[in-house]
Order: sequence, then structure tokens, then C-alpha cells
Amino acid sequence: MGMDRWFLIAATLLAAVGGAWGMISVHQGKRSHWTVIWMIGVFLCQLGFLAVRGQMRAACPLMDRGEILSFLAWSLTLFYLLVGPAYRISLLGVFTAPVVVLFQAVALIPGTLVVNPPKQAGGNAWHETHSAMSVLAYGALALAAVAGVMFLVLDRQLKEHHLKSGLFRNLPPVRELLISLERLLWLGGILLTIGIMAGFLMPRTEAAWGHLIAAIAVWAGYALLLGVKQVRGLTGRRLSLSAVVLFVLSLVVFAFV
Repeated sequence: MGMDRWFLIAATLLAAVGGAWGMISVHQGKRSHWTVIWMIGVFLCQLGFLAVRGQMRAACPLMDRGEILSFLAWSLTLFYLLVGPAYRISLLGVFTAPVVVLFQAVALIPGTLVVNPPKQAGGNAWHETHSAMSVLAYGALALAAVAGVMFLVLDRQLKEHHLKSGLFRNLPPVRELLISLERLLWLGGILLTIGIMAGFLMPRTEAAWGHLIAAIAVWAGYALLLGVKQVRGLTGRRLSLSAVVLFVLSLVVFAFV
């Protein structure tokens, strides 16, 4: 087994431990900052994986589904580390870790990650910019969906008057959660815009056209959501639910491209 897979396995195990540790702390009514430490370890292992795959490819490692999923998991972890501690949303890691585990576990399924990938000759800078910006955008949008799930859980806890549960007492204030969610949506939209612009400048095959059209459709969905939020306003529940549904639909769109 290559070093790249060992890095990915280590990142997956650390994310699983970090998520489990955080959930146990929540059920005990405690707010553990260890989840952030575990996720930093995940991030470093992900960097190791991407560095090894980058050397093997001699290009940005976004050539197969396994690399794309791993890059997406890295992007999600990156934005969590930037947003979670900054907004004092430590519990965000408990919700983020299972998503990271899922993406990386799928990447580790035999056949998803190409073994001994060939070096890429004659790479195109616009193509790599398109791929990297698009996946980075998905990391921000994925974290927005995670924040949306957190809001929906908080909303349900309030409606069912579970005000003394460990989860409710450790959930962040609604205002901070919605601010981070909206900013992540804007950040993801901006990164996706850059990715689409690079897509128009790169050489395109028939398959590349399919991915570009899918990216434009996803961008239009998020642009509509943010436009409605700015012009008419949306309740926190509708914004959160829309962020979750849009992200799931966008994954389905790309799965069939």
C-alpha cells in the first residue's frame, strides 16, 4: 500500500475519533476543544496525502474521483478550521467530522483512487484553476450545509423544549450560526464563479463541457438563493434547509455528469 493511502487512512481515523470524542463530550454536557486538535491532525494528514499524490501526478491531484473526494474533504476541513474557531463554533467540528469520514471512506473504496497514477504531461493552468477553485467552493458550500444542519437541529430542540440536553447547551448562538452560514455561501459562490470563469478559458472536451454546464447550474441555484435572501429575506430555517438541499442536489448533479 502506498504512502498516499496511509495518509488518507490516518486522516479518516483521526476524523472519526475527533467526531466521536466531541459527541461523547456533548452528551456529557461538556464543550470539548479537543475536536479542533483532532481536526488539525486530520488537516495535516490530508496535506500529506495531497502532497504525495501531487508528486505522483506532477499536477494538482484532481484527476480521479478518489482525489476529488479527498480534495473536497481537505477543503471542508480547511474552512472548518478557519470558520469554526473564529466564530467560537467548536461544535461545528462534531458535525463536520462525519462528513469528512464519509468522503474519505468512499475515496478509499478499491477502484475509486487510481493506484500508481501516471504523470500528467502538458497540463493547462486554466484547467487546474477551474478544478481547484470548484472543489474549494464545494468545501465552503459543504460547510454551509453542515452549519444549516446544526441550525435545523437547534430549531428542533427549541420547538421540542429540549433546553437542558447537552447538545442544546453546547450549540452556538443562532445569530453566529446564521452569520457563518451566509458568509460561507458567499465565499463558495465567489470561488465557484472564479472556477467557472477559468473553465471558459481552458481547452474543453465534450466531457469538460458537461462538467462546466453542471457547475453553471449549481452556481445559478446558489445565486438565486443568495439573491432571494438579499432582496426578500429568508427565515433562518428556510436558509438552512435551502443550503442543505442545494448541496445535496449539486452532488447528485455532478454524480451523473
